[in-house]
Amino acid sequence: MLEENLKTQLKQYLDLLENDIVLRLNADISETNGKKIHDFVTEIADMSAKISIEKTTAIKSPGFSVDQKDTISGIVFAGLPLGHEFNSLVLALLQVSGRAPKIEAELKERIQSIRQPYHFETYVSLTCHNCPDVVQALNIMSVLNQNVSHTMIEGGMYQDEVNSRGVMAVPTVFVNDEEFSSGRMSLEEILNKLIGQAGSEAFEEKEPYDVLVVGGGPAGASAAIYAARKGIRTGILAEKFGGQPLETLGIENFIGTTYTEGPKLAAQLEEHVKSYPVDVMKTQKAIKLAKNELVEVTLENGAVLQSKTVVLSTGARWRSLGIPGEETFKNKGIAYCPHCDGPLFAGKKIAVVGGGNSGIEAAIDLAGVVEHVTVLEFLPELKADKVLQDKLYSLDNVTVLTNVETKAIYGQDKVDSLAYMDRETQEVLTLELAGVFILIGLVPNTEWLEGSVDRTTRGEIIVDKQGATNLPGVYAAGDCTDSVYKQIIIAMGSGATAALGAFDYIIRH
Repeated sequence: MLEENLKTQLKQYLDLLENDIVLRLNADISETNGKKIHDFVTEIADMSAKISIEKTTAIKSPGFSVDQKDTISGIVFAGLPLGHEFNSLVLALLQVSGRAPKIEAELKERIQSIRQPYHFETYVSLTCHNCPDVVQALNIMSVLNQNVSHTMIEGGMYQDEVNSRGVMAVPTVFVNDEEFSSGRMSLEEILNKLIGQAGSEAFEEKEPYDVLVVGGGPAGASAAIYAARKGIRTGILAEKFGGQPLETLGIENFIGTTYTEGPKLAAQLEEHVKSYPVDVMKTQKAIKLAKNELVEVTLENGAVLQSKTVVLSTGARWRSLGIPGEETFKNKGIAYCPHCDGPLFAGKKIAVVGGGNSGIEAAIDLAGVVEHVTVLEFLPELKADKVLQDKLYSLDNVTVLTNVETKAIYGQDKVDSLAYMDRETQEVLTLELAGVFILIGLVPNTEWLEGSVDRTTRGEIIVDKQGATNLPGVYAAGDCTDSVYKQIIIAMGSGATAALGAFDYIIRH
């Protein structure tokens, strides 16, 4: 079942097992899926003398748990952990065997402080690049605290359960049978939601910084590294470390790297920043910027951080349509990532709103999975590159509607229809469908800066060639600025420019 290259990789990791592992298996080999799980587990066990198999009825079927001989880890894989989940399996095997998870001491203490029993279930698709972060975080919690257990559920193998529980996006997490979250979450974010976030008192003793970076994407990581390399006191605030690359599957234009994936690049950014003496503050949201004797950044938890200079690198997010039903049905039929959520709409009718490159790439991708795709574009013609348009029009299960305005999205518990208006005739028409993928560009995360720095009418921070804003000591970089082009490599360059500009400001003032 495993391809040879995967077997080779796995064998290398299995040689690192510290203690014997038991794979407890619940699978009916007379059923197709049960046979797949049985053969998969058997193949793994045959690869190491430290792995054995026991039968059980105590977990979901078909599935298997990863345990030591006399202990229950709480980690269960219901379905095949292949695709993007293969690493989740490898890490579970190593961590259950006794290898310590690579997390910060503070996070370990928070996990071990949990006293209430929590059973998590995470619905994933094997094409989802966001799912492994959640699966691996919950597996770590299970390894470190017996009050926590976690079952990964592969949606393709448990389609009836996906439908009955109304799962319309992955990863979707349930805890103790109640829906807990939908979408990518870091370990820090899960703990904050589960047991609460650290209050402002945790920041009271922080001394002023020389450079404080707000935002942890490519621009922010670059700025923090360049500042730290100058030997000055550097801090970085990041709601989610990694920024937009977290939502990007394949990256082929990062010069010097033929191909990488967004989550991998995001992890490398964080690792690189942490290799320097940078005060990294994750899951922290800035809500106010002010200039007094020093620049002051107020956080959502009430804390106020001071710095001689600040680099704003808050990035951008998917633009919303702003129509009735959009907020109501997010993750209930409305989606933004075709790679992650496309398989959940297999054999169904969906729409893609947006005729730029992102929208047309999504439509082409989804056409291979769903019954039918309808593309809706506001302008009289598509904006995507001609090569993408040619590919799109070659597909027989795609309809393109141009010069139309999406007016509303309807449904009960989930999306069942979309209303749009023909802009020429003003006629309002309805599409019956199961999902709507919205890909209409990005909007900068700068609303919180209202009244503090100059911005364009689109909300982009206006900067000069040193990355400086109109507010002395405040710089900006990346997709939150009025940079003409929004690209990872450009964001990194502008982050370096802003950090160097901030350093120059410090030595001159």
